[in-house]
Amino acid sequence: MDEQDSFEGLINEFLETKVFAVVGVSTNKEKYGYKVFSDLKEGNYTVYPVNPLYESIYGEKCYPDIASLPEKPDVVEFVCPPAITEKVLRELPSLGIDKVWMQPGAESPEAIEFCRKHGIKALYDICVMVERRRRTEG
Repeated sequence: MDEQDSFEGLINEFLETKVFAVVGVSTNKEKYGYKVFSDLKEGNYTVYPVNPLYESIYGEKCYPDIASLPEKPDVVEFVCPPAITEKVLRELPSLGIDKVWMQPGAESPEAIEFCRKHGIKALYDICVMVERRRRTEG
């Protein structure tokens, strides 16, 4: 069984949750930071945009970091450069967050190893939009 096969159960577990935080959300509708945020909202998830560069994203309050969210997300979705993923990951154990999904390009060997060492369930090299649609439209 390869790594992708072992992810199937985790993908289902993550998509059965209700609250996502999207780190690296963007106001640019062409960027994946915006597309992932919008897609999760279309999927009827509660989605919190996280990016210290913006005060709001199309009328919704944008948060500077995970600690400032009004509720603890079930899953933290990363759509940002690996260096930012690595930095934000360090905050998660103290916040009691144990599920992260790193969009392709947001992961790094260091980020994956950090998750393993800290008991954080991690998905990577898999697009949340593709997986969500595959399960809802399939």
